[in-house]
Amino acid sequence: MITSFEEIYEVLRAKTRKRLVAAWAVDDHTVTAAYKAAELGIVDAILVGDKDMIAKVCEAEGLDITKLTIVHNPVEKDAITQAVDMVREGHGDFLMKGLCSTDKYLRAILNKERGLLPPKAVLSHVSVIRNPNYHKLILLSDMAVIPAPDLKQKVAIAKYLVATAKALQNNCPKIAFIAATEQMLEGMPACVDAAILSTKVRRGEIPGCVGDGPLALDVAVNKEAAQIKKLKSEVAGDADCLLFPNIESANVFYKTNSMLCKDVEQAALMVGGSAPCVLSSRADSIQTKLNSIALAAICAK
Repeated sequence: MITSFEEIYEVLRAKTRKRLVAAWAVDDHTVTAAYKAAELGIVDAILVGDKDMIAKVCEAEGLDITKLTIVHNPVEKDAITQAVDMVREGHGDFLMKGLCSTDKYLRAILNKERGLLPPKAVLSHVSVIRNPNYHKLILLSDMAVIPAPDLKQKVAIAKYLVATAKALQNNCPKIAFIAATEQMLEGMPACVDAAILSTKVRRGEIPGCVGDGPLALDVAVNKEAAQIKKLKSEVAGDADCLLFPNIESANVFYKTNSMLCKDVEQAALMVGGSAPCVLSSRADSIQTKLNSIALAAICAK
């Protein structure tokens, strides 16, 4: 089981490089992250955007532009569409958002004729966090795409978490279905959904994992809290994956880790499409974007 981002890099370096296609990749963070990924030998980087803008970034940052493949397209919207086309047509293995706005990026991915989302598929978001206060990687969802997932969407999200965990060599991840309490309170929809999801796991409707819920966050990640509350669970205190009930709770958890916890490493990508799609926040560091590239590369088929 992979337990750090450096291990992801090591695995990728031992494999044939995946091809990253970055849409409207004209900003210093995207260009630098893609360059570092190529320099580390974990991807081949293809940047779609204005070649003059990309060249200026490379010159300012002291980057050797010959290590990057530049596809010149000086119009933002057209560059995004071209990048999506390249991935859909097999000229790239995964997509990355550059300086373009999230709505334009998502619109191209969701385009029914030229996008990357198969019919009836659920587009979601998975993040991986390495927090030094926890004994392994934490996977969580959904912090950026689905505001209030219904039960059907939560089943899809759970399966995406399992698939991502397996790409990280965890063959039977433990999923905690998070709520405000570990008690089964019928008046709290998050608790009801968590209990149903747990039953679906036990019956094999969400295969390849162990799941339990409702679980409050403290008992999901802290064995002492579970012992104090006399909670018996295969997942409590040892969760690999956290499935949050809504976007607010997942987003706050992610940003609390990034803003208030020291030495935390993070990565995130959109899942559910025909290829992984890196969707980083504008506030994310170059390292987080590099980690996200690595995560997408190891998840790409």
